[in-house]
Amino acid sequence: MTESSPTPAGTAGPTASTAPDAGQASRRRPVVLALMLAMGLAALDGTIVSTAVPQIVGDLGGLSVFSWLFSGYLLAVTVTLPVYGKLSDTFGRKPVLIAGTVLFLVGSLLCAAAWDMASLIAFRVVQGLGGGALQGTVQTIAADLYPLKERPRIQARLSSVWAASSVAGPAAGGLLAGYADWRWIFLINLPVGLLALWLIHRHLVEPARREQAGGEQAGGEGARGEQACGEQACGEQARGEQARTRAGGPVLKRAEPRARVRIDWAGALAIFATGALLLTALVQGGVAWPWLSAPSLGLLGGAAALGALTVVIERRAAEPIIPGWVWRRRTIAAVNLSLGALGLLMVAPTVFLPTYAQSVLGLGPIAAGFVLSAWTLSWPITAALSNRVYTRIGFRLTAVLGISLALVLLLAFPFLPFPGEPWQPALLMLLLGGALGLFQLPLIVGVQSTVPYEERGTTTASVLFCRQVGQSLGAALFGAVANGVLAARLGGTGDLDALARSLDDPGSLTAEATDHLRRAVDAAVDYVYLGAAAAAALALLALLTLAPRRFPVLDEGDRRGPE
Repeated sequence: MTESSPTPAGTAGPTASTAPDAGQASRRRPVVLALMLAMGLAALDGTIVSTAVPQIVGDLGGLSVFSWLFSGYLLAVTVTLPVYGKLSDTFGRKPVLIAGTVLFLVGSLLCAAAWDMASLIAFRVVQGLGGGALQGTVQTIAADLYPLKERPRIQARLSSVWAASSVAGPAAGGLLAGYADWRWIFLINLPVGLLALWLIHRHLVEPARREQAGGEQAGGEGARGEQACGEQACGEQARGEQARTRAGGPVLKRAEPRARVRIDWAGALAIFATGALLLTALVQGGVAWPWLSAPSLGLLGGAAALGALTVVIERRAAEPIIPGWVWRRRTIAAVNLSLGALGLLMVAPTVFLPTYAQSVLGLGPIAAGFVLSAWTLSWPITAALSNRVYTRIGFRLTAVLGISLALVLLLAFPFLPFPGEPWQPALLMLLLGGALGLFQLPLIVGVQSTVPYEERGTTTASVLFCRQVGQSLGAALFGAVANGVLAARLGGTGDLDALARSLDDPGSLTAEATDHLRRAVDAAVDYVYLGAAAAAALALLALLTLAPRRFPVLDEGDRRGPE
């Protein structure tokens, strides 16, 4: 069925028959808390570590390679997302989330015990291997727990975790590194993660597997193995499941697996290797070595060759990690490309706005952080309210509205006066966060609603993977743009980071030189925002040309929601 269907499941309209009872809502609360804690581990990781870098380098050394503390973690998270998505569809969400959380905590403990920079970087990769499971599986379970009309609430809560982490993370990292020891920024993960593990183990219950001879899926309906039922029938079945659960946890219905599960380990290894080479080239190109140097060309060429090999392996695999339908279905392909463009444009504010606020506006690090954090206030609010829009005009049109507003706001940034007032970019960021909340969440909720349970993990991981790759590509591309503008304005090679550091000590420069450098930084960031606007235009084009007017939303029973 499509969004325009008049039935409650298809339209997500608020009806008495689809409203959850109070008991069901209370059973969800511990699981939702666990999901928020698990997401908090991933959200805090980058922000809390960044402020402790000076103390870490002072203790362990390794200034020339400290950027790999972030790059290594990002690489591991990104390349494992598709693998965890497929595993959660095959074995269920709970074991994947528990394994990922345990791996993340082991990595945190090892990071706290690191003896030099090389060991810390290696242990950060271990953390990232667990972080990939946290990001993808939490989003998938959120879709499993809530029916379509309620899903924005849980997604908004998860978005608020990221918003709070962007503000609390730097402050917590600075306090722990300054007044305790930098190792505590990793040890603090342990009690949070252990509480999340306990809640997941105790309250998130998936039904036991039942296998039939011949590999057929038990209780299935057609090829998807779905069980469509009305709300009252599902309620009766839910009470039967609750009798078999501990502590009355919510039961996630799982598509029954085949009698013999085949894991595409060759495909997983090929995807991991391809992603590692590609992201290393994007992250380190123009930083550790020039773009046209042998290391960059070698990594990009190797990634291309391994990518071709990955396609061959996945086409021959019985159960591929990234199945072909991820790109053959118009809805999923459009959302993949749109969120990839979102990752690209997000680099402009998250990476370059703090530099603009400090170097052009003359703000301190804390005030610059507040300018950036403005969009984290409006994003979860509009995300939570987006269901009131997409239930009336559809997922596609809501996302088109959001990205169109974002495009206008990104184009407005270069027209800000020089040097301007801090409230001006802060207001733009507040409005931009609201626009992107209308854009991202309807696409994620919409695409999750077009697939059954046994495809939802792979689908969710696919869109998150594309967003992560877009962010890596954006950091490399916009970094090259900014440095190119600086080189044209100032002569030489141009280095935005070095220029920003020189402006931190204005006493060493004349007033005329300071003004000249600030104008150069302003021009560089303006061009970056124009590039972000181009990414928004690409997302808009993908939605208008690829996405169907109405997403083919499945019935609640077909989507295999919670009971």
